[in-house]
Amino acid sequence: MAIRKIVIDGDEMLKKVCRPVEKFDERLATLVGDMRDTLTAENGVGLAAPQVGVLKRVFIINTGEEIKEFINPEIISREGDQRTAEGCLSCPGLWGVTVRPQKIVGKAFDLKGNEFEFTGEDLMAKAFCHENDHLNGILFKERVVEWLENDVK
Repeated sequence: MAIRKIVIDGDEMLKKVCRPVEKFDERLATLVGDMRDTLTAENGVGLAAPQVGVLKRVFIINTGEEIKEFINPEIISREGDQRTAEGCLSCPGLWGVTVRPQKIVGKAFDLKGNEFEFTGEDLMAKAFCHENDHLNGILFKERVVEWLENDVK
């Protein structure tokens, strides 16, 4: 696998809506493997395909125990609110407070094309929503309700 370059804010790639994955093949496995290597190298929580230059509906999240892939993800339900600090590998140096759901239920596919449901709370709910936003061309800074420190918006 390989470490890929992170696409930085200002690149039009990050504003585009991603296409659904249709083929669960070796090419997809390579993309996800490269994303895992990249996320690990950057010490991040999550990474979406457009952040490495691929307009596919794929993201990964480091649960703390494993890195899990979400292919063609959808949010089924949201519950509660959490107001927390958030940053993004594509927006280095920017930190802001966002309001995300406290709990989400989502569904997605794994690398073999098996559909599964997922429940995430706290950080996992925030990460799922953050990465899912990337698939729709939305950066976290569009969700910021309060900027932290002296960051430039």
